[in-house]
Amino acid sequence: MSAEKILEKRVFPVSRRSKIAPFIAMDMFKAANEMAARETETGLSIVHMELGQPAVPPPPRVLEAAKQSLETGRIGYTEALGIPALRERIARHYRDYYGVDVSPSRVIVTTGSSGGFLLAFLLAFDAGATLALADPGYPAYRNILKVLDIEPVSLLASPEHAFQPTPTLVEQARAARGEAGLDGLLITSPANPTGSMISGAGLKALTDYCRTHGIRVISDEIYHGITFGLRAETALAYDDGAIVINSFSKYFCLTGLRVGWMVVPESFVRPVERLAQNLFISPPTVSQHAALASFDCLEELDEVVAGYARNRAMLMEGLPKAGFDNFAPADGAFYLYANVAERTNDSEAFCLKLLRETGVATTPGTDFDLERGRSYMRFSFAGSADDMAEAIKRLRAWKG
Repeated sequence: MSAEKILEKRVFPVSRRSKIAPFIAMDMFKAANEMAARETETGLSIVHMELGQPAVPPPPRVLEAAKQSLETGRIGYTEALGIPALRERIARHYRDYYGVDVSPSRVIVTTGSSGGFLLAFLLAFDAGATLALADPGYPAYRNILKVLDIEPVSLLASPEHAFQPTPTLVEQARAARGEAGLDGLLITSPANPTGSMISGAGLKALTDYCRTHGIRVISDEIYHGITFGLRAETALAYDDGAIVINSFSKYFCLTGLRVGWMVVPESFVRPVERLAQNLFISPPTVSQHAALASFDCLEELDEVVAGYARNRAMLMEGLPKAGFDNFAPADGAFYLYANVAERTNDSEAFCLKLLRETGVATTPGTDFDLERGRSYMRFSFAGSADDMAEAIKRLRAWKG
């Protein structure tokens, strides 16, 4: 056989790092879009409740800022840490909203919160380190950690504690590891997929525990601003050494612009800058100018949150009439995490069947909890009120 033929037949394997679990919410989004393309054949339009994506467009002032950035040619690289004006405005946000003083030098603008998590994990942990996180939880945490050879340590959070970690859970995980202990704890409030929150007292208890035992705290705060009755608190109010990650995707409605931020200790600024320079060069320039303008639109954005509250109320009244009546306490974000154990022990098959027969796209709990997720599913209420009403109508009629 010729060398050319040998090369044609050769199969190059993918890397071990790439062999991670899929992000099932995105797979469901893909399946829903494939069904939408066949709407004339199926007769079903799609109601999207699988992604945590605001249905409303950004405020006009934000779109105008993006347009001006394009028209004036402000589309080149920025500094790796972001444009100074945006970093200063984010620091001011911490003073105005939380009453916490943060130097603009500690604010790092990132390529979405996803870029922030990658930078945070690389910054704080070496390969072989351990990071504890609650199940159920956002699947990309675990998958990014595995790519980086950092071990995720599951904390099986219970409904009794709103699926949130407690010092007792962290202590049990730390004790189980013996001398190795734990290197970090990731907390999320409001949480995805449950929408549950950690109170100020709960944050203080967790950060105090971690400080005592030398555990680094990373706090995902991307759903701050989207709360119903309770007010979200930043981990920085209780641990100035925490790494905080936030995003313009959720409250600010800028998902596709891929811009977020981190707050890090002063000693971490130059190390994270070196990482950002090499991995990303800089965050998207147009997105940064749009993000800066979004801070001038808080009243409009609060109106969007009021719409989420109405959607939430509509689902909490309507879904039980369709046989979905066991939810985690959804005090924030825009999700309902439903226990469907009485209807299925295979939530992936259940959600696919639901999509194919009703056109309502949801996410199976296996995306968020490997052990118990087969009996759970997530509904996103980030869509329009009309979508929520249509979803309830279809679910009530469904005989699945």
